[in-house]
Amino acid sequence: MNASEDTVEIRARIHELQLEHRDLDQVIGRLSESPYPDQLQLRRLKKRKLLLKDMITQLEMSLVPDIPA
Repeated sequence: MNASEDTVEIRARIHELQLEHRDLDQVIGRLSESPYPDQLQLRRLKKRKLLLKDMITQLEMSLVPDIPA
């Protein structure tokens, strides 16, 4: 596999994670609006959302070429 194929795969994975992150955001919003939200479920969803954000950031950083100092 060459560098351009790797880049395409990384960008595709970023896109997938961004979609999941956005979906979780919507679910969290709806759950938060309920009169008695399940706090444990909310915490788990928020933790997953943070994990996704970290994964997206790591993948985005892997796309930035190293600049020699």
